[in-house]
Amino acid sequence: MYQIRNAVKADCPAMMDLIRELAIFEKAPEQVTVSLSHFEESGFGEQPVWWAFVAETDGVIVAMALYYIRYSTWKGQRMYLEDIIVSEAYRGQGVGAALMEALIAEAKAKHFNGMIWQVLDWNEAAIQFYKKYQAHFDPEWINVSLDF
Repeated sequence: MYQIRNAVKADCPAMMDLIRELAIFEKAPEQVTVSLSHFEESGFGEQPVWWAFVAETDGVIVAMALYYIRYSTWKGQRMYLEDIIVSEAYRGQGVGAALMEALIAEAKAKHFNGMIWQVLDWNEAAIQFYKKYQAHFDPEWINVSLDF
């Protein structure tokens, strides 16, 4: 039905489409400001800062999971899951679970000591999905960012 594989540079336009789909779902489409060329360079340039898996069916990318390495002074290297995005038409078919399993296997193979990520407090479907993996939800920390 679908194949999970490492993303390649040629997948970037389809991945950007998924990113825009997620932004619409999260009611923030105007916040996607990254250009395709920057996205490609960041993942497939001389010094990549992200890696990804894609789910493909009949030659079409229908889902993706993008991660990078986060360093914790307390824990060491950890996988930071930036996004799992499954196109709406393919949700509930096990694609997200297959991507999550690929991420877990990758983290273990690279000897990371865990995975971390964020989920919106209103995204009940995602919260329930992550609970299936016995994920720990930490209400103690507040998200902080600076934009330049």
